Amino acid sequence: MIFRRPIKHCRECGTAVAYRLPDDGDTRERAICPACGTIHYENPLMVVGTVPVLGERVLLCKRNIEPRWGKWTLPAGFMELDETTAQGAARETDEEAGARIEIGPLFSLLNVPQVGQVHIFYLATLLSDRFDPGHETIEARLFREDEIPWDEISFRTVKKTLEQFFADRRAGRFGMHSFDIL
Repeated sequence: MIFRRPIKHCRECGTAVAYRLPDDGDTRERAICPACGTIHYENPLMVVGTVPVLGERVLLCKRNIEPRWGKWTLPAGFMELDETTAQGAARETDEEAGARIEIGPLFSLLNVPQVGQVHIFYLATLLSDRFDPGHETIEARLFREDEIPWDEISFRTVKKTLEQFFADRRAGRFGMHSFDIL
Protein backbone atom coordinates (compact mmCIF):
# COMPACT_ATOMS: atom_id res chain seq x y z
CA MET A 1 0.00 0.00 0.00
CA ILE A 2 1.31 3.43 -0.92
CA PHE A 3 1.30 5.99 1.85
CA ARG A 4 1.20 9.44 0.34
CA ARG A 5 -0.84 12.52 0.98
CA PRO A 6 -4.01 12.51 -1.07
CA ILE A 7 -4.71 15.34 -3.47
CA LYS A 8 -7.08 17.74 -1.71
CA HIS A 9 -7.58 20.58 -4.18
CA CYS A 10 -7.78 20.92 -7.93
CA ARG A 11 -4.55 22.20 -9.49
CA GLU A 12 -6.60 24.02 -12.14
CA CYS A 13 -9.18 25.91 -10.08
CA GLY A 14 -8.53 25.23 -6.37
CA THR A 15 -11.83 23.51 -5.60
CA ALA A 16 -11.79 20.58 -3.15
CA VAL A 17 -11.63 17.33 -5.12
CA ALA A 18 -13.61 14.14 -4.61
CA TYR A 19 -12.19 10.64 -5.07
CA ARG A 20 -14.37 8.51 -7.33
CA LEU A 21 -14.30 6.52 -10.55
CA PRO A 22 -14.16 8.83 -13.56
CA ASP A 23 -17.07 8.72 -16.02
CA ASP A 24 -14.70 7.79 -18.89
CA GLY A 25 -14.56 4.07 -18.01
CA ASP A 26 -11.37 4.24 -15.90
CA THR A 27 -11.28 1.47 -13.28
CA ARG A 28 -9.33 3.35 -10.58
CA GLU A 29 -10.55 5.99 -8.22
CA ARG A 30 -9.08 9.36 -9.12
CA ALA A 31 -9.12 12.84 -7.59
CA ILE A 32 -11.78 14.62 -9.65
CA CYS A 33 -12.71 18.28 -9.42
CA PRO A 34 -16.50 18.68 -9.12
CA ALA A 35 -16.25 22.28 -10.39
CA CYS A 36 -14.15 22.05 -13.57
CA GLY A 37 -14.07 18.27 -14.13
CA THR A 38 -10.27 17.95 -14.11
CA ILE A 39 -9.12 14.39 -13.38
CA HIS A 40 -5.88 14.29 -11.39
CA TYR A 41 -3.71 11.24 -12.03
CA GLU A 42 -1.10 10.12 -9.52
CA ASN A 43 1.87 8.42 -11.16
CA PRO A 44 5.12 6.87 -9.91
CA LEU A 45 8.15 9.06 -9.25
CA MET A 46 11.29 8.34 -11.28
CA VAL A 47 14.61 7.99 -9.46
CA VAL A 48 17.61 8.12 -11.80
CA GLY A 49 21.26 7.44 -11.07
CA THR A 50 24.51 5.87 -12.15
CA VAL A 51 26.92 3.09 -11.32
CA PRO A 52 30.10 5.19 -11.74
CA VAL A 53 33.18 3.04 -12.33
CA LEU A 54 36.90 3.77 -12.40
CA GLY A 55 38.94 0.66 -13.15
CA GLU A 56 38.00 -1.95 -10.53
CA ARG A 57 36.28 0.54 -8.22
CA VAL A 58 32.73 1.89 -7.92
CA LEU A 59 31.85 5.33 -6.57
CA LEU A 60 29.50 5.48 -3.59
CA CYS A 61 28.17 8.50 -1.71
CA LYS A 62 27.57 8.68 2.04
CA ARG A 63 24.17 10.35 2.53
CA ASN A 64 23.92 13.65 4.37
CA ILE A 65 20.10 13.67 4.18
CA GLU A 66 17.20 11.57 5.38
CA PRO A 67 16.06 9.00 4.76
CA ARG A 68 19.00 6.82 5.70
CA TRP A 69 21.40 9.57 6.77
CA GLY A 70 24.98 8.25 6.99
CA LYS A 71 24.35 5.22 4.75
CA TRP A 72 26.09 4.59 1.42
CA THR A 73 24.34 4.88 -1.93
CA LEU A 74 24.97 5.17 -5.62
CA PRO A 75 24.54 8.76 -6.84
CA ALA A 76 20.85 9.07 -7.69
CA GLY A 77 17.80 11.22 -7.12
CA PHE A 78 14.46 12.31 -8.48
CA MET A 79 14.21 13.04 -12.18
CA GLU A 80 13.26 16.62 -13.06
CA LEU A 81 10.90 17.81 -15.75
CA ASP A 82 12.49 18.67 -19.11
CA GLU A 83 15.31 16.12 -18.85
CA THR A 84 15.86 12.61 -20.14
CA THR A 85 16.58 9.78 -17.74
CA ALA A 86 20.25 9.81 -18.81
CA GLN A 87 20.48 13.59 -18.32
CA GLY A 88 18.91 13.25 -14.87
CA ALA A 89 21.31 10.46 -13.91
CA ALA A 90 24.31 12.54 -15.00
CA ARG A 91 22.97 15.62 -13.17
CA GLU A 92 22.44 13.64 -9.95
CA THR A 93 25.96 12.19 -10.19
CA ASP A 94 27.36 15.71 -10.51
CA GLU A 95 25.16 17.15 -7.73
CA GLU A 96 25.79 14.37 -5.22
CA ALA A 97 29.38 13.42 -5.94
CA GLY A 98 30.81 16.25 -8.01
CA ALA A 99 32.00 13.51 -10.34
CA ARG A 100 32.78 13.91 -14.03
CA ILE A 101 31.41 10.94 -15.96
CA GLU A 102 30.75 9.55 -19.39
CA ILE A 103 27.26 8.08 -19.28
CA GLY A 104 26.96 4.52 -20.53
CA PRO A 105 24.11 2.14 -21.26
CA LEU A 106 21.02 1.61 -19.15
CA PHE A 107 21.85 -1.07 -16.59
CA SER A 108 18.99 -1.62 -14.17
CA LEU A 109 15.33 -0.77 -13.81
CA LEU A 110 13.76 -1.47 -10.43
CA ASN A 111 10.06 -1.19 -9.72
CA VAL A 112 9.25 -0.21 -6.13
CA PRO A 113 5.44 -0.20 -6.15
CA GLN A 114 4.95 0.08 -2.38
CA VAL A 115 6.41 3.62 -2.46
CA GLY A 116 5.27 4.51 -5.97
CA GLN A 117 8.74 4.75 -7.50
CA VAL A 118 10.75 3.39 -10.43
CA HIS A 119 14.56 3.45 -10.07
CA ILE A 120 16.79 3.52 -13.15
CA PHE A 121 20.59 3.20 -13.10
CA TYR A 122 23.01 3.73 -15.98
CA LEU A 123 26.56 2.44 -16.16
CA ALA A 124 29.01 5.35 -16.18
CA THR A 125 32.75 5.73 -16.60
CA LEU A 126 34.43 8.13 -14.21
CA LEU A 127 36.73 10.57 -15.99
CA SER A 128 38.65 11.46 -12.83
CA ASP A 129 39.19 10.22 -9.28
CA ARG A 130 38.57 13.74 -7.92
CA PHE A 131 35.17 14.49 -6.44
CA ASP A 132 33.45 17.57 -5.06
CA PRO A 133 30.41 16.27 -3.16
CA GLY A 134 27.36 18.49 -2.82
CA HIS A 135 25.45 19.29 0.36
CA GLU A 136 23.48 16.00 0.24
CA THR A 137 26.70 13.96 0.53
CA ILE A 138 29.03 13.58 3.52
CA GLU A 139 31.68 11.75 1.50
CA ALA A 140 32.15 10.39 -2.02
CA ARG A 141 34.55 7.45 -2.21
CA LEU A 142 35.68 4.67 -4.53
CA PHE A 143 35.31 1.04 -3.40
CA ARG A 144 36.51 -2.30 -4.75
CA GLU A 145 33.89 -5.05 -4.47
CA ASP A 146 35.50 -6.52 -1.34
CA GLU A 147 35.49 -3.07 0.32
CA ILE A 148 31.79 -2.28 -0.19
CA PRO A 149 30.11 -1.67 3.20
CA TRP A 150 27.21 -4.02 2.34
CA ASP A 151 25.53 -3.63 5.75
CA GLU A 152 25.59 0.16 5.34
CA ILE A 153 23.94 0.38 1.89
CA SER A 154 21.00 2.78 2.02
CA PHE A 155 18.36 1.18 -0.20
CA ARG A 156 17.49 -2.29 -1.52
CA THR A 157 17.49 -0.91 -5.08
CA VAL A 158 21.10 0.20 -4.69
CA LYS A 159 22.18 -3.11 -3.13
CA LYS A 160 20.47 -5.12 -5.89
CA THR A 161 22.04 -2.94 -8.60
CA LEU A 162 25.52 -3.29 -7.06
CA GLU A 163 25.14 -7.07 -6.64
CA GLN A 164 24.09 -7.39 -10.29
CA PHE A 165 26.92 -5.10 -11.45
CA PHE A 166 29.57 -7.25 -9.76
CA ALA A 167 27.92 -10.49 -10.99
CA ASP A 168 27.95 -9.15 -14.56
CA ARG A 169 31.55 -8.03 -14.22
CA ARG A 170 32.59 -11.50 -13.03
CA ALA A 171 30.70 -13.00 -16.01
CA GLY A 172 32.55 -10.67 -18.38
CA ARG A 173 29.43 -9.07 -19.87
CA PHE A 174 26.92 -6.44 -18.83
CA GLY A 175 23.24 -6.68 -19.58
CA MET A 176 20.14 -4.67 -18.81
CA HIS A 177 18.29 -5.92 -15.73
CA SER A 178 14.78 -5.43 -14.40
CA PHE A 179 13.69 -6.21 -10.84
CA ASP A 180 10.64 -5.82 -8.66
CA ILE A 181 11.42 -4.75 -5.11
CA LEU A 182 8.38 -5.92 -3.14
